[in-house]
Amino acid sequence: MNIKENLRTIQQDIKEACSRSNRQADDVHVIAVTKYVSDETTKKAIEAGVKHIGENRAEAGLAKKEAVKEQATWHFIGSLQSRKVKQVIHEFDYFHSLDRLSLAKEFQKQAEVGETIHCFVQVNVSGEDSKAGVHPDELLSFMKQLEAFPAVHVVGLMTMAPFTDRPEETRPVFSGLRKLRDEVMLLQLPYAPCTELSMGMSNDYVVAIEEGATFIRIGTALVGNEATSN
Repeated sequence: MNIKENLRTIQQDIKEACSRSNRQADDVHVIAVTKYVSDETTKKAIEAGVKHIGENRAEAGLAKKEAVKEQATWHFIGSLQSRKVKQVIHEFDYFHSLDRLSLAKEFQKQAEVGETIHCFVQVNVSGEDSKAGVHPDELLSFMKQLEAFPAVHVVGLMTMAPFTDRPEETRPVFSGLRKLRDEVMLLQLPYAPCTELSMGMSNDYVVAIEEGATFIRIGTALVGNEATSN
């Protein structure tokens, strides 16, 4: 697994996708999803130039962050139980799965005075029962209700598209999230500038970028999957 080479390939894909969609490549940030790789591989990813690390399990993510001890921006990208907020709130820089008011309430409860918790609101654009997220029709109402939790700062929206071998099929999901983001921005909520879009993974990130992704979450295509290589 040559992470440097993989990163170069992804960066070239970003450059080309941004050129096609009249965007700046610097606007797209690569999050290395390290759930299925070792602490050592995570270190190598950072050494190769990766600046953002994503974990989706509380205990495992905290253990990896402690072991790696490298400078990076840490993203919690999985579903988060309210009872585990206390463990992770001060250890991760971004949370990608705010999908219910009870979670926002717990963020508020555990936040220190004056602290800002940077969140993405997860939206279930595809409508799949297996996926979490706010229903698109309920998003604007949900965003307005977040005003009750001043510690919560919504930087953007997140979604997951259905897995498919034909990435083009994911385009309506990503364009749908972008349109929802634009609707939220029109509200001009001071606590929810909502400028970012977290969408796209190893199999569909190029389409996601063409539709406006600013954070792409890449696991296998960047750092591999050591859980299946043993």
